[in-house]
Amino acid sequence: MTDSNPAPIRVFLIDDHRSILWGLERLIESGKPAMEVVGSATNCAEALKLIDETAPDLILLDIDLGGEDGVREIPKLIARSRAKILVLTGLRDESIHDEAVLAGASGVVEKEASAETILTAIEKVHEGQLWMNRIATGRIFVEFSRENAAQSVSPERAKIASLTDREREIVAVAASHAGANAKAIAEMLHISEHTLRNHLTSIYDKLDVANRLELFAYAHKHNLAERTP
Repeated sequence: MTDSNPAPIRVFLIDDHRSILWGLERLIESGKPAMEVVGSATNCAEALKLIDETAPDLILLDIDLGGEDGVREIPKLIARSRAKILVLTGLRDESIHDEAVLAGASGVVEKEASAETILTAIEKVHEGQLWMNRIATGRIFVEFSRENAAQSVSPERAKIASLTDREREIVAVAASHAGANAKAIAEMLHISEHTLRNHLTSIYDKLDVANRLELFAYAHKHNLAERTP
């Protein structure tokens, strides 16, 4: 016997305008019982802290988050959650739309789209479909082919993308001062040795390296070291 009442699509919202979040919540709640809002955030850093407990099926993401580049955050969201990502944006620049899909989003819908279109996009992306027009699909196919060639040369991109901005700063400083001890590096970063060790543990795990020597080699191989004049 099939379930006539499937579980609702669990949607998490990310937008830096609280008025937009409020409107999106009302819109998605109007789609009950097919979907529901399980959480929201005004930036990706806040969202990453909430995703584990909210366990969304789909993340509706605004990529223009004030001072935060939403496209750059997509790989981090993917690494943290199994949720599919649908970009909802007011930006008309198609190259940015393409970048979002290449970064891992399952589609892009414009904020000026009708309420029905936005709800349909959520349903289709949740079902596993890509939400984009034929012209965009053609552009993405060409770019994806180029990206695949680049990734074959640099298969570590996903690992590097999973680093936070602070972790990348720590990698850069540590790799540029190979002879410095932990205390000296912590002082350069204005953090405690304990905090530094915690960060390094996370970095080692994400980059699959065992110690500072391996981190040094990895950072220089992938151009992550701090550039000094």
